[in-house]
Amino acid sequence: MAKLEITVCMGSSCFARGNDQNLEFIENYIKQNGLEADIDLSGSRCSGNCAEGPNITINGIDYHDVDIDKIKEILDDTLKS
Repeated sequence: MAKLEITVCMGSSCFARGNDQNLEFIENYIKQNGLEADIDLSGSRCSGNCAEGPNITINGIDYHDVDIDKIKEILDDTLKS
């Protein structure tokens, strides 16, 4: 499996809209599934998509208006392929 690169927008708008909880969920997901070696998780400054937030990027694909359920679905689908 190729290494996943996940970037969580930490801009104030995304953070206030839920990326603080989303980041915590992703960190726990990685630990619970033993994926520490398979995923690079980082934060980023505002990417200018505030109106569509909270935003995350996985392997260069932007996901908007994400919540924990959406992130779990995206990670489950991405890791299966």
